[in-house]
Amino acid sequence: MKITTYFLFICFVLAFANKPAAQQVIPPSAPNDTTRVILIKQARSLREKQIDSATTIKTAAGEVIITEGKTTTNCDSAAYNQRTNILEAFGNIHINDNDSIHTYAQYLRYIGLERIAYLKKNVRLTDKKGTLYTEDLEYNLRTGIATYKNGGRIVNGSTLLTSKEGVYYADTKDVYFKNNVHLKDPKYNITTDSLRYNIKTGIANFITYTKIINKDGSIIETRSGTYDLNTGNAVFFDRTAYKDSNYFLIADKMAYEEKTGILQMEGNAKLVDSANQVTVLGGLVFADKKKNTFLATNKSVMILYKENDSTYITADTLYSGLRKYDSLERKLTTQQDTLNKVTTLNTQSKDTSIRYFIAFHHVRIFNDSLQAVSDSLHYSTSDSTFKLFGTPIVWNNDTQVTGDTIHMYTQNQKPKRLYVFNNGIIINEANKVMYNQVAGRTLNGYFKDGQIDYVRVKGSPAESIFYPQDNDSAYIGMNRSSGDVIDIYFVKKELNKVKFVNNVDGVMYPLRQIPADKKELKNFKWWDYRRPKNKLELFE
Repeated sequence: MKITTYFLFICFVLAFANKPAAQQVIPPSAPNDTTRVILIKQARSLREKQIDSATTIKTAAGEVIITEGKTTTNCDSAAYNQRTNILEAFGNIHINDNDSIHTYAQYLRYIGLERIAYLKKNVRLTDKKGTLYTEDLEYNLRTGIATYKNGGRIVNGSTLLTSKEGVYYADTKDVYFKNNVHLKDPKYNITTDSLRYNIKTGIANFITYTKIINKDGSIIETRSGTYDLNTGNAVFFDRTAYKDSNYFLIADKMAYEEKTGILQMEGNAKLVDSANQVTVLGGLVFADKKKNTFLATNKSVMILYKENDSTYITADTLYSGLRKYDSLERKLTTQQDTLNKVTTLNTQSKDTSIRYFIAFHHVRIFNDSLQAVSDSLHYSTSDSTFKLFGTPIVWNNDTQVTGDTIHMYTQNQKPKRLYVFNNGIIINEANKVMYNQVAGRTLNGYFKDGQIDYVRVKGSPAESIFYPQDNDSAYIGMNRSSGDVIDIYFVKKELNKVKFVNNVDGVMYPLRQIPADKKELKNFKWWDYRRPKNKLELFE
């Protein structure tokens, strides 16, 4: 039996091997051909019923088999209205397209004039890779758009995608999943309200609030972005946030490369390391998930928190990494010298990781108790020590310390001890024209409650300039002296006493008879204009 009409066959290719589910509709071949030959190969009964002079209904019932090219349709019964060009199929419908795409439903209605087909009740489409389940499916052959509006479920192995609505565009190969979209996979769990996926490129686009939970427990929250499911690379926008067991990160733009495990953040980026109580801000921040390191630049600022106190550090570039040691703080080695038959000693002690921080160029530090500048810095959580290099300067109240290299030992973010290597000089501002000064090869200073308390200076010799005061706090002159060791004592933030040890030599000048060339020690310079006055300066 031959029928001249349009005939529907729908092929959803669920192409998401190792990617989110996708739907592909293959339109009829020869779209300009309006004549299709349909052969009813089998039926228990064939009938033709005249409804009126213009309407004839042709029916087939009982184990119906209909073929069109390489497409075979099985159903319990079928009816065709030649006048309206509408074909209906009922019961246990199975459309087999060349044994590659299988479509199942309980009802099929095809409107030939509009070229629209409707599948209803227990609709199931599969290509042996994935399966779409829905109750209602509409496909417009003219526009190449397929739609379900009453919920759909796509299964591919261990991957499951569900949504209230789905729309497929054949011309662009885009699929839009809408309303309560949920993609669950062993690698990730994604919930959103809208998701666009392109079958050809394998790229998913997030166009509304989306939450991604990865298998490692990390969480990404974004409002827009793209995810290449072939490479695992992603780019997110609109203030995207990332959180795992180590970090919380947020930025205007965030990019992730799965192969390297590197996260790149741009625009008002913020990284929070809660384990080490560190926050990093910058215009550009990189975080390496595999190595557990990060780097920040473009007006970068690092904030160290401890005991309700904060230390602010800024530099051109900030970097943090991990160094592994055993419990005896010996660096672990794993190499073996086979030529000399020497093997590395393995201890039974538990390995530990020490986090360190490095700052490069134009380093500035602000804390309520202490401020500093230098060219570069190293800080370790193992001993809370700041190591300053490249013309370092440290201030505490009215006291300034400089030298070739300075180590600041802290406890709970407050200075505990200060050690200066080579060309050390400590200057205490008595007033705007008089400065107490002590210089030597090394300086060793101690703090009490965040305030400088005592300094020992050693040199060959150590030198000092000191303005003593009488009982009424009036200055009585200037003492310039030297010795092997000089001890300096502070009371209420001011220099109170200077003590000399061994080979002492000095002279006392009355105030009005101080030679101009004797008022300053070698390397004296008051750098107060470089001193950070408040934390807000570091964000400028």
